[in-house]
Amino acid sequence: MNSGGAKLSVPGMQPETAWPETGSSRVTVDLAAVSDRGRVRDNNEDHFLVMRIRRSLEILSTNLPAGQGPAPAEEVGYGFAVADGMGGPMAGEVASQMAIRTLVSLALHEPDWIFGTSPEDTARRVERMAQRWAHVQEAIRAQGNLEPAQRRMGTTMVAAVSLGPRLVIGHIGDSRAYLFRRGRLHQLTHDHTLVQALVDLGELTAEEAAVDSRRHLLVRSFSAAEDACQGDFQQARLADGDQLLFCTDGLTEMVDNETIGSVLGLTASADEACRVLLAAALNHGGKDNVTIVVARYRIPG
Repeated sequence: MNSGGAKLSVPGMQPETAWPETGSSRVTVDLAAVSDRGRVRDNNEDHFLVMRIRRSLEILSTNLPAGQGPAPAEEVGYGFAVADGMGGPMAGEVASQMAIRTLVSLALHEPDWIFGTSPEDTARRVERMAQRWAHVQEAIRAQGNLEPAQRRMGTTMVAAVSLGPRLVIGHIGDSRAYLFRRGRLHQLTHDHTLVQALVDLGELTAEEAAVDSRRHLLVRSFSAAEDACQGDFQQARLADGDQLLFCTDGLTEMVDNETIGSVLGLTASADEACRVLLAAALNHGGKDNVTIVVARYRIPG
């Protein structure tokens, strides 16, 4: 294997023992995040986490013949989580913190991490995310049983992992994931709200839903009052120049998709995009906590 990730040809080496490609280490990501309590709320019940995930190998000493040992290798992935707590002061904060902490703890306790970028590996990551979602719900339910003041707490969450060009997303509630590609903004997640369900049934138009007083009512979330939850999980393939946006409804309630896409297209960095989007949400009222994560991808051909 050379630095470009090609497989090393070694006499007698079988395909299953050939050095794996490590192309994910050549992907670079410009990352930024911001969270603000807004202009109305007394506290911030949103939480976020952005991570870099690595697997690496470096030979310190060997007597293998020259050219037959593995070259330095590294796999690099990125993890994102945004959670919007609900249930009032303290309870909402606890729920959103617990969702992210539990999700990451489950990953850290996993005996093997999946760093492959094949379709099969990506499908396994989707399965694992779904399994961890169920455990997050169990943890929040158990905490609500222990603390009477937290029995009505809950949280939304959108979480994603990228490895090379492969992306896996899980979400529940109305925190969103967007993809900005070639000047167009695409919403990747589907809100779990009452009005979105009515839109899906044809009983409301999108324009009516945007101003409906019930638009904040969730039909799915992590909740201390429920025994189970139902998240949505998907996978996608990223391209060079793609941007990912993860956010709570404190942004999307205040700033329309056209403006969000314009900001992502015109700003020079992920940090600038976050700052401009936050300012837009605050300038339009800042009626809720606002959390924004932006990731800009450079993926070699």
